[in-house]
Amino acid sequence: MANTALEIIAFVVSISGWLLVSSTVPTDYWKVSTNDGTVITTATFWANLWKTCVTDSTGVSNCKDFPSMLALDGYIQACRGLMIAAVSLGFFGSIIALFGMKCTKVGGSEKAKAKIAFLAGIVFVLSGLCSMTGCSLYANKITTEFFDPLFIDQKYELGAALFIGWSGASLCIIGGVIFCFSIYESNKTPRMGYAYNGPTSVVSSRTKYHGGGDVKASNPSKQFDKNAYV
Repeated sequence: MANTALEIIAFVVSISGWLLVSSTVPTDYWKVSTNDGTVITTATFWANLWKTCVTDSTGVSNCKDFPSMLALDGYIQACRGLMIAAVSLGFFGSIIALFGMKCTKVGGSEKAKAKIAFLAGIVFVLSGLCSMTGCSLYANKITTEFFDPLFIDQKYELGAALFIGWSGASLCIIGGVIFCFSIYESNKTPRMGYAYNGPTSVVSSRTKYHGGGDVKASNPSKQFDKNAYV
């Protein structure tokens, strides 16, 4: 029962992390920068993996999609690949987990379901690592440019999408580890023990068979006394 509850907790945590990672990919604010006037913010610059935009003080946004995938910077291409891989792995991990959980009726025997659940945990951990790496790579580029005194272009700060991605990646990793730990818990289930009562004699077995009646064995010394030879 405890093992089943542990698998349900792992599934909920992993799915929550996967949903957060999936929502990070189309989120706008991966990096953001503002130009402040004397009274109000005059313009807000922001970008994500697919486009770069500017929003003025009236709320009107002008966006420009990246013209060519091959002309993109290497870190953006790497982040795209890692985030897409994280979403794909999380999707397949959720399906595999449904077959490996003990509360479902698919997946085969208990031993087979344990192996499937362990595989789901590994897939979720890989999904979290891909998302963590993609967000960290993007954040490293932002911080490197921000603290570089020789960088004269527009400087950005970390956007909300990066924090959502890190949170989702952490949940995926935690859920995957719990899945793997649930297999360890199932292997610790105690086996049934049987007490050894010793060998059973022929007389006792016959006594049990005839309803517990007493069987009296004759004494050989009384059968072969001295009168038997006269």
